[in-house]
Amino acid sequence: MKKALLTCLSHTPLKGYVDPLPAVVDEVGQVVAQLRAEVEAFDPELVFLFAPDHYNGFFLDAMPQLCIGTAADSVGDYSTSPGPLAVPREIAEACAAHVVARDIDLAVSYRMQVDHGFAQPLEELTGSLARYPVIPLFINSVAPPVVSFRRARQFGEAVGEFARGLDKRVLFIGSGGLSHNPPVPQMATASPEVAERLIAGRNPDAAARAARQQRTIDAATLFAGGGSPLHPLNPNWDEAFMANLACQDWAALDGYGNDAITEAAGASAHEVKTWVAANAAMNAATGGHYTAQSRYYRAIPEWIAGFAALTGISAGA
Repeated sequence: MKKALLTCLSHTPLKGYVDPLPAVVDEVGQVVAQLRAEVEAFDPELVFLFAPDHYNGFFLDAMPQLCIGTAADSVGDYSTSPGPLAVPREIAEACAAHVVARDIDLAVSYRMQVDHGFAQPLEELTGSLARYPVIPLFINSVAPPVVSFRRARQFGEAVGEFARGLDKRVLFIGSGGLSHNPPVPQMATASPEVAERLIAGRNPDAAARAARQQRTIDAATLFAGGGSPLHPLNPNWDEAFMANLACQDWAALDGYGNDAITEAAGASAHEVKTWVAANAAMNAATGGHYTAQSRYYRAIPEWIAGFAALTGISAGA
């Protein structure tokens, strides 16, 4: 591997739908613009993108905990673009073989569907879905049971080991989090109609997708107004988590329990496992020779998210 860059960034489908004050939108925009400039200056030859899904591409007919795409298409939810990602099939297949050889139970998809969790960081950090070759790496973050922080770290390590053997400039992206609890339905409490959508809801028609998105927009409006039963954002938890990542405290991160994460930070805070995996990949790819730092944090109720950015660069890059 020539050099490595790490970029972890929160995503939100609510940008442009339910926004905070213009000054906050501009502040976030400036952060994203700076990160994009850094990615463009780095000019990666290959991107490894760790991201979740929100019942748009993966469903409970067969929910993998971890999955690599050898081909992938964006469903184009909210304001993201539909269409194919530039997935180099042979490299993705080789990566999958390496990860499985490390005793990680990884699913492989030759027709992966991805939503804004993948598409938004690609578009914001690179300008399009297909500017750079990208390996899409899914971590289940919404459908219990979910993997542990430890397993996410091990997954990332295996991917980083593979990347280290490539003669390429590599960008690792972690997409999601931090504390948040949007109105994602759960099988334990779902009506028969909702349960069927969770099991077999692929490729909804335009009206069904619009109705689903409107429910999220309505929930964000209520949450921002302070009248919502949704789990509150937790800046203290968010900042402690980011501090553990920045100092590469793997023992502390391995000690996070799934029930405790949900209780402290909300059911969708499990998306931060993409950050754990991306950092672990960076660590393995560089032999630990990188510096990570928190670049931004703000709790943004309008986006139902603790919104943050964390980056890292390999020594000598």
